[in-house]
Amino acid sequence: MAPSPLISVDELSEALRGPKPPVLLDVRWSLQQPDGSEAYRSGHLPGAVYVSLDTELSNFADEPTEGRHPLPTTAVLQASARSWGVNDGDELVVYDDVSGPAAARAWWLLRRNGVRTVRVLDGGLQAWITAGGRLEEGEVRPTSGTVTLVPTPEVAPAINRDAVPGYAASGMLVDVRAPERFSGESEPVDPVAGHIEGAVNLPMSHLTRDGGMAEPGLVRAELERLGVDLEGEVALYCGSGVTAAGAALALESAGVRAVVYPPSWSGWIAE
Repeated sequence: MAPSPLISVDELSEALRGPKPPVLLDVRWSLQQPDGSEAYRSGHLPGAVYVSLDTELSNFADEPTEGRHPLPTTAVLQASARSWGVNDGDELVVYDDVSGPAAARAWWLLRRNGVRTVRVLDGGLQAWITAGGRLEEGEVRPTSGTVTLVPTPEVAPAINRDAVPGYAASGMLVDVRAPERFSGESEPVDPVAGHIEGAVNLPMSHLTRDGGMAEPGLVRAELERLGVDLEGEVALYCGSGVTAAGAALALESAGVRAVVYPPSWSGWIAE
């Protein structure tokens, strides 16, 4: 069985006491508060480096079909990773506030670009605090790292627009936005409401429990309820690709193969 992409607070605490502790990355972000740097400076895991999802885990371009959070190139991501103090062979642990979509964006991208050992703190910052974990204030400025990233897209696969209809036709395209956005009843972010024809809806909130990822059995049960073939490959999308990475983390934790459509709804409606 493949090792879990998640790490518990207890496991992280033990790893931090080891001879070569993991590099900690704080990826706090939300639609309402995309810049998490102020919250980071107010209190973060000891030694953690702040990572900006908007400026370091995205590569904004003028091409609307890439969606609201286009993927950074390997070169751009490598420059960022070096600024975080990452070296070849380092183990990384990423976290956000709670349930993991923002941290999962870093997990998904880093694995897609050759980082072998990166895990997400299950339950994030809140789980650490609840367990009595110590926080520190201010900003960590590490010595520049020397990591070399090499694209390994097969580890964290993505699909393009042309592949989407095939997944939809086979019932394997899953929209992980909130139900009201899927139905078109509400669309607070993108200029067009609705969903990709043929998609089924599994809100990210159904894949989390108590601030962390849901148990594998529950994730699999939610997919089965929608008629998704657990032995097949599930394609995931959201508004801009961030929450879809969180869903990919949940599915991988449950042993289900997933691919991400990075432009997601924001890119789909641009054509």
